[in-house]
Amino acid sequence: MSTVSKVDLEVRRRGIKIFQEKFKELIQKIIKEKSPSLIIPKRTLSNTIYDERRKLLLLGPEMLRRSFLDVNEAKKFMQTILMASIIYEALVNNEYPTIRDLYYRGKHTIRFKDFKGRWSEENTWDEQRESDSVIRDIEVYLGLLREELLILSKEKGKVVGNMRIKSGDDIIDLSKMGHGAYAIEPTPDLIEFIDVDAEFVLVVEKDAVFQQLHRYGFWKKYKAILITSAGQPDRATRRFVRRLSEELKLPIYILTDADPYGWYIYSVFKIGSITLSYESERLATPDAKFIGVSMTDIFGDKQRKKKPWLTEKEAKNYIIKAKDADIKRAKELLNYRWFQTPEWEREIKIFLEKKAKLEIEAMASKGLKFLADTYIPQKIATKDWIE
Repeated sequence: MSTVSKVDLEVRRRGIKIFQEKFKELIQKIIKEKSPSLIIPKRTLSNTIYDERRKLLLLGPEMLRRSFLDVNEAKKFMQTILMASIIYEALVNNEYPTIRDLYYRGKHTIRFKDFKGRWSEENTWDEQRESDSVIRDIEVYLGLLREELLILSKEKGKVVGNMRIKSGDDIIDLSKMGHGAYAIEPTPDLIEFIDVDAEFVLVVEKDAVFQQLHRYGFWKKYKAILITSAGQPDRATRRFVRRLSEELKLPIYILTDADPYGWYIYSVFKIGSITLSYESERLATPDAKFIGVSMTDIFGDKQRKKKPWLTEKEAKNYIIKAKDADIKRAKELLNYRWFQTPEWEREIKIFLEKKAKLEIEAMASKGLKFLADTYIPQKIATKDWIE
């Protein structure tokens, strides 16, 4: 009896078929004694475009040719073929490699004689970031995410809520996870949403705050799906959130620290990242809204007659002085077109003037009830968010 789920078998068959189709042309070139080469979409900052209408970071039209007989590209060409062969073998052999496994499987030293007859050595790759970059090249070449090739990575995001999902051949009730939560699997596209009883999704940057809200029963009281990215979101969490927005039409609210790093986490959820711009259409959630913590939550906004959520004494106690790295990062954000809106420019301007930041936990320090029953619900009810 097979212990492998039917879903995985179908994904594996599809991956093998696409692999064979895409590399068939390369094999034919070699058979005809022509120079083998790969035409791959160019994954560089210069070829990353911000689509203002769709509010997405996308890969531009530029392509690169990776040729075996080009001295400058030969090593990259061989790395790509090596990694492609390892992934293909894993698919055929019913394996589930991690990106770390793939790094080790391909890591070795090639010994060769140079044109003067001297022996030399060359490593296939030294660090995992090199092999990870090659995996991304293969993703854009095949038009498949690594998750669709059943390549696994460490689980990071967590979710609880009144919903049932099908993962593999099992039904999992996310409302019956005790004090724990469901770890969002590395292949979120293989999850089937069975039934969902929720009115919105709250994504919390901090795992500790997620645990507090979970124990407090926030998701039950306010009919929410509660998710944490535990810092910078991984691909699986971003894809899971995108599916909740796209397929179930649930509003998505993001809660982060009031600092440039928290704001960037929000932007990664909303418009995508530069590194993975080739998959923004599947990973980003353009309708996501930033509900806090904002600088105007801390200091108020006279122009909009908005009062601060903290008293002067509380602000003095909870505010953390921004470091040089925070200031530098804030100035970098101002250069990104997606932060060049009146709302974000106002936030960043206040940050640079006050040189102050605030963690979400500061709101919980006023009492968990304040965070769960006052701050978050009122921010949503009054539409006090940034899009």
